[in-house]
Amino acid sequence: MGNLSLFTVIIIAANVLISYKGFNDFSFFERYKFNIGGIRRGEQFRMFSSGFLHADTQHLLFNMLTLYFFADRVILFVQEVNFLIIYAGSLALGSLVSLYFHKNEYYYSAVGASGAVTGILYAAILLDPTMSIYLFFVPIPIPAYIFGIVYLLYSIYGMKKRVGNIGHDAHFGGAVGGYLITLILKPSLFETNLLMVGLLAVPIIILFIMHKAGKI
Repeated sequence: MGNLSLFTVIIIAANVLISYKGFNDFSFFERYKFNIGGIRRGEQFRMFSSGFLHADTQHLLFNMLTLYFFADRVILFVQEVNFLIIYAGSLALGSLVSLYFHKNEYYYSAVGASGAVTGILYAAILLDPTMSIYLFFVPIPIPAYIFGIVYLLYSIYGMKKRVGNIGHDAHFGGAVGGYLITLILKPSLFETNLLMVGLLAVPIIILFIMHKAGKI
């Protein structure tokens, strides 16, 4: 990974400091987490602040490691300001998708940088489709685009079945954010990498069809 970008260091540091504040201060955690009731009362800041809180150290570590491995890959291709746009946009879209699917669940809550981090992961896949991902439980490298498609399909399944205590909708929204914003910033990908653009669009189209059909 070499030298980390200052932008990456600042984002990781902000997540660590704010998350640890939340670990030790229940009122702080409750004030800034994503919560439908709070947002409907006008506390829209929760849609952003919740992206810097985490449920526990393991949750924080997983998200920050993922960001560590893929952030500078994105910066290499689009530069630091555009990286921040992708990160913030993915966080925002992840929260918006969660709000949309849970708008009538007054007590629904969530925390984590997963939406933003997933957006960075998908941006990296689009920008460098030849990259591979190594998972702890798989002894061989996995092509990043295969991981991306399977991950989004699993997120759709999780949204439908409410699998685990996981914000699958925020993951999906973040991934879509990373996908769309990267294409807006780098429209040349439609010429240089049209096949990958099409493949990564498949889960998005599936979700749209399922939603229109009332299946999710």
